[in-house]
Amino acid sequence: MSFAVLELCAGGGGQALGLEMAGFHHAAAVEYEAQYCTTLRTNRPHWDVRQTDIRHLRHEDFTGVDLLAAGVPCPPFSIASKQLGADDARDMFPAALDLVGQIRPRAVLFENVPGFAFAIG
Repeated sequence: MSFAVLELCAGGGGQALGLEMAGFHHAAAVEYEAQYCTTLRTNRPHWDVRQTDIRHLRHEDFTGVDLLAAGVPCPPFSIASKQLGADDARDMFPAALDLVGQIRPRAVLFENVPGFAFAIG
């Protein structure tokens, strides 16, 4: 049995490779940065790699995925970046949560820094 994953903020694909090794197939790997998309496409030419801001994804394209995985940018929540949270333009957490609510996958996996778990402010 194969499970479908939508991976947001995929970066260079470390988590994506682990998910592939665990038996998931990628409905899409979404990444904003061009150099990471090039890496993903070079290493996995059969994957649907989308270079876009996750706020521009059409959730209808991913109805039925089993897992929504995301490595949302950590600077808005890291001590080194002053933990600006929602006041940081790089905060993709709300957009990722919106997609979870719209797509309604069977499971969700978010990776981030320890500061992600603490209230900002």
